[in-house]
Amino acid sequence: MRILIVEDELASRKYLTHVMTSYGQCDAVEDGAEAVQAFTDALESGNRYDLICLDIMMPEMDGQDALKEIREIEKEHGIPHNLETKVMMTSALSDPSNVIEAYYKGGASIYLTKPLDVEKIREAMVELGFLKKSME
Repeated sequence: MRILIVEDELASRKYLTHVMTSYGQCDAVEDGAEAVQAFTDALESGNRYDLICLDIMMPEMDGQDALKEIREIEKEHGIPHNLETKVMMTSALSDPSNVIEAYYKGGASIYLTKPLDVEKIREAMVELGFLKKSME
């Protein structure tokens, strides 16, 4: 599995990369503009990302705008909705307007509020269909 991590804060980016490496090969970038470029490069090389972990609050281009642009690029390339790259939005913001924008305007697959931990991420990976739910 290929994973793109988009996080402007260095400590959070390193932590998320460390955790997500157990699920697949990770690339990490610092802002939305870099995310759109990395996504486009991967798509055009035929080596798409399976998952994008996308922070909302970032300089340059925020996560909401990056997600909208990524979804537009997928549309331009004829990628059907059911085959779109899964996007895990991450943010310290849990207010309804950000959640609504991420899901309904941007097409996020899942929305996680920080702080993130291994269990919260594992549950998200199950919900996204990347892992089977363990029987406890």
